[in-house]
Amino acid sequence: MQQSPRGPASDEPADANDTDISEGHASKGHGERRELTLAAGEPRTRLDRALAARSPDLSRSRLKALILAGQVSIGGAPVRDPAHHVAAGDTITIDVPPAVPAEPEGEDIPLNIVFEDDDIIVLDKPKDLVVHPAAGHESGTLVNALIAHCGASLSGIGGVKRPGIVHRLDKDTTGLMVVAKNDRAHQSLSAQFADHGRTGAMRRGYMAFAWGAPGRKSGTIDQPIDRHPHAREKMAVRQGGREAITHWDALESFTGLDGKPVASLLACQLETGRTHQIRVHLAHLGHPLMGDDVYGAGFRTKARQLGPQAQSALVALGRQALHAYLLVIEHPVSGEILHWESPLPEDLVLLEAALRRTD
Repeated sequence: MQQSPRGPASDEPADANDTDISEGHASKGHGERRELTLAAGEPRTRLDRALAARSPDLSRSRLKALILAGQVSIGGAPVRDPAHHVAAGDTITIDVPPAVPAEPEGEDIPLNIVFEDDDIIVLDKPKDLVVHPAAGHESGTLVNALIAHCGASLSGIGGVKRPGIVHRLDKDTTGLMVVAKNDRAHQSLSAQFADHGRTGAMRRGYMAFAWGAPGRKSGTIDQPIDRHPHAREKMAVRQGGREAITHWDALESFTGLDGKPVASLLACQLETGRTHQIRVHLAHLGHPLMGDDVYGAGFRTKARQLGPQAQSALVALGRQALHAYLLVIEHPVSGEILHWESPLPEDLVLLEAALRRTD
């Protein structure tokens, strides 16, 4: 990691019915497992509507969150689509996590802190770490780790569930994040993230391993992003959505078994900060991230064009190949321009090395 002064740069109704169902309850850890079997004669209906009609103690938003988190199964198989249709004879299982305190509690989770003072913490987030508590992830998050590390010394602007959180990285995206330790820092950082380097020093850079080769050295993707019209857990390029701008530079191209380009390493810089922005934009460009099963599922067969070492490295990766390697901010109190860089984590180093092999 590096920290150095640097000059200015550019850079979230179901209808009840009175038909009979059989319902059972069983404990799962300290939570609750509910089993519902739709009786004979039940009409086909959406999963979320069926659950809302039969679980009046759970809000519709809570049920939707449980579905999206994989906590609802049909016939033993998780279903993550609230609009999935269910019919007579279907057995639906809901795993309801245990109730948690209104405020997250501190947990002893290691943090890779690269800079800390009285106002901010800059850390290098590992993969498989959710930033803040949500349905299906009520504990074991970055927020729980920060509370243990900082105690009460975190900004309260984000609310009790998100103390100090100014921006987020996806669960399986690695790299640099900045956290506010007081409200003054939070307000300054929020303004910088809203501006994203248009007038100030803020820069956020990502290393992305993407399928295919763009055919140009650099480019800008200026396409609005909004919720996917059918799969609500996804985002999509949609007219009328929020402005989203991603700049990219092609750093390296990797050839497949046929000698043709099969993947590329891109450096991406955000000018806006929308949910899943790089993942959505690169997929829209026709070059989704390697390992991204949400936005690049149609490219799974491309793995056959990789050499055996690269295929193994991609399987071992088990996540989208995206790393937040660069963070430049203006210190919220001193005004100093601070610059950090994070090297690729081990799993991406192994993927890069394997992609360079031609055997």
